[in-house]
Amino acid sequence: MADKKIKLTKADRFNVMWHSQFLQGSWNYERMQNGGFAYSLIPALRKLYPNKDDMSKALKRQLVFFNTHPYLASPVLGVTLALEEDKANGADVEDEAIQGVKVGMMGPLAGVGDPVFWYTVRPILGALGASMALTGNVLGPILFFVLWNIIRLAFLWYTQEFGYKAGSAITSDMSGGLLQKVTRGASMMGMFVLGALIERWVNIKFTPVVSQTPIQKGGYIEWDKLPKGAEGIQQALLQWNKGDGMSLTKTKTTTLQDNLDQLIPGLAGLLLTFLCMWLLKKKVSPIWIIIGIFVVGVLFHVWHIL
Repeated sequence: MADKKIKLTKADRFNVMWHSQFLQGSWNYERMQNGGFAYSLIPALRKLYPNKDDMSKALKRQLVFFNTHPYLASPVLGVTLALEEDKANGADVEDEAIQGVKVGMMGPLAGVGDPVFWYTVRPILGALGASMALTGNVLGPILFFVLWNIIRLAFLWYTQEFGYKAGSAITSDMSGGLLQKVTRGASMMGMFVLGALIERWVNIKFTPVVSQTPIQKGGYIEWDKLPKGAEGIQQALLQWNKGDGMSLTKTKTTTLQDNLDQLIPGLAGLLLTFLCMWLLKKKVSPIWIIIGIFVVGVLFHVWHIL
């Protein structure tokens, strides 16, 4: 433990914010933004850990998986700065606590950035600049560029400072276990968000046919009795959409996926996620897991299983 406490100045924190411009510069499929996150912290870590071994441990601590909206990473950086600062000054901050807070924050924040920046602020500024440019005013694109970057940089700086101050408040009450409570809550929130995304992003459909049941007359569209041309298409669409809808064919085909969906929707995707988690726990490289899923997916598609 250092005899004299090391304090990150505003200039140090601003340097971190400036480095965070390159958060996605080394984005990868294995750990996504981990390289950019560690790079952003380097100016602060160099000051906090002048010893080479301590610096190496700090970088390894920050090179784990991380992924969120590039602008919403700033409050996470701020909290991490505060935790690393207290850890460097001898506070009992475990590596797992830092990782728990990061994971817990990155999940909820990831869903906030797109609606705010990509779907609201940027389109509004773009429309303002485009309307001026259409009249031949050269200030249109310049105004868009200047206003967008002012808003973006101001948001990065002030949310990072907010996170830094919040992180300092967390670590100031070590005896009350506030850090442990926040870590536990953040981890639970992060796992809840990631779990909710499984059903949305992990889709597996088994195509083998289990049964084909004939449908009684009146339950399917009789194509040979429909008028020709556009009128026939219109009637077919009306019959297909009305009420429960008439079947497009004379038989009802039930696939293996239909049976699984009746049992537990999304079960296959959930099981695949658990398999990947188990493989990661067994120290299997994520790259090999990705390659394995790709190869198995292609083979199963060729064999008409998926």
